[in-house]
Formats: sequence, C-alpha cells, structure tokens
Amino acid sequence: MEGGSNASAGGFILTGLPDHPWLEMVLFVVILFCYLLTVSGNSAIILLSRLDARLHTPMYFFLSNLSSLDLAFTTSSVPQMLFNLWGPDKTISYGGCVTQLYVFLWLGATECILLVVMAFDRYVAVCRPLHYTTVMSPGRCRLLAAASWLGGLGNSLVQSTFTLRLPFCGPRRVDGFLCEVPALIKLACGDTRLNEAVLNGVCTFFTAVPLGVILASYCLIARAVLRIRSAEGRRKAFNTCASRLVVVTLFYGSAIYGYLLPAKSSGQDRGNFVSLFYSVVTPMVNRSSTL
Repeated sequence: MEGGSNASAGGFILTGLPDHPWLEMVLFVVILFCYLLTVSGNSAIILLSRLDARLHTPMYFFLSNLSSLDLAFTTSSVPQMLFNLWGPDKTISYGGCVTQLYVFLWLGATECILLVVMAFDRYVAVCRPLHYTTVMSPGRCRLLAAASWLGGLGNSLVQSTFTLRLPFCGPRRVDGFLCEVPALIKLACGDTRLNEAVLNGVCTFFTAVPLGVILASYCLIARAVLRIRSAEGRRKAFNTCASRLVVVTLFYGSAIYGYLLPAKSSGQDRGNFVSLFYSVVTPMVNRSSTL
C-alpha cells in the first residue's frame, strides 16, 4: 500500500489558519470555553438520565446517547486543536492522524444517524401518542441506538481505509485543524476522482438524506402542534422545535458544505471555519435544543 508506506514515515502538519496567526489565541480561548461547556453539560445530562428514574424514557435514552457521542466527538478533535493553537508546533503523528480520522468520522456519521432516530422518536410521541410505548419499546430503542453506532463505524472503516490507500507525496501539510477525508484527499498525488465520487455519495447518504427526513418529520410535528388548543402549549412546542431545527440545520449544513463540495476546489479558510461548527459548536448546543 503506497499511501501507507510513504505517509507513515513521518507525521502531518495541521496548518490551521496560516494566513491569520493573530486569530489563534482568540480561537484557543473560544474553543476551550466551548469544550468545557460541552463536557460539563453533557456529563450532567448523562448522570441525570441514569440517576433520575423519571428520566428513564426513550427521549432521554437517546439524549444520553447523544451526550455520550458529543463528549467523544469533541474529545477526538478539540485537544489536538488546542495543542496546535497554543504554540508554534502544528504537527500530529501519523498514528495520531489515522486514529483521529477513523474516530472522528465514526462519531460524526453516528450522530448523523442518531439525529434521525431522535426525530423519529419525537414524531411518534407527538403524532402517534397512543402507540408511543409500543413503537418505542426499550428493546427497539436499544436496537436503534446500536444501529446508529454500528452504521457510523461501518462508514468510517470504509471511508477512512479507502482514503489512506491513496499515495501521499510531498509535504504533508493538512489544510485545516483536523485529519479529515477531504483534507487528506487534497494531499494525494494520484488520481482521486474515485475517492471524491465515493465521498460525495456516502456523505449525501449520511447528511443530505437525513436532513431531508428530519425536516419532513418536523413538518408533520408542526402540523400536529397546530391542532393543540392551548396557545401556551403551541408556543412552547414551536419554540422547542425551532431551536432544535436550528441546531440540526447547523450541523448538517456545515457538514454538507465541508464534505460534499469537491475536495480539490474547497477553499482553505472556508473549510477551516466550517469544520469548527460541526466539531465544536453543535456538540455544545445539542443538549439545550432537544425536544
């Protein structure tokens, strides 16, 4: 495997924002603050979901899964970001880059699926309340959660392995804060058309399709909410749905923007800032917007 043999001889350089070095310390403070909020908030949700018997419901089961996912998702990327932003050393070992690639892609794809499952849970709760306990039984909830994690893992194994088979030539300077598939494709010196086609196809399945399903489900939820006689109940339901849709759109929109555009033509600064949304911002605000 040519890509593996010549890349494993040394590490990679995560360039970050080479044209805006003055922003590095600002981003360090902001990202550190967001990370601490993510860790504390999601840890609290996990503990409360386990300790409070009143929260042993499908919604909080999935929310606990999402919180665990967000903790792992941010931890797979943020510490390396902070290390590179703090000082002049921007390197990451080959093993560290490969590990980050597999783990980050696994958890990101898992979240794409889990958000669809959570939207389905809310759809059944609002639109089919009499069938809710039957449809969302404990066994089915565990099955849906397991399918989300395994589906994300399968995607990562295929995508990451396929990317690492590319031959990497010349300076291994990754345009961005992370070792991600689009950034590594840009480093390849061989024909990457097949890799880009696979990337577009898989990312459409994991981002654009789920986003469409979630938007459709919330349209049905909104129609059901309009039938609520209480004005206060309608207002509360719409506010919660609106906040949830903002976060979902932010996550999927930034992922689509960063992954579905042609890897060779994507702008460096654009990709760098967009990656911060789905890797740092959305895990922080996910917990506060769940219906």
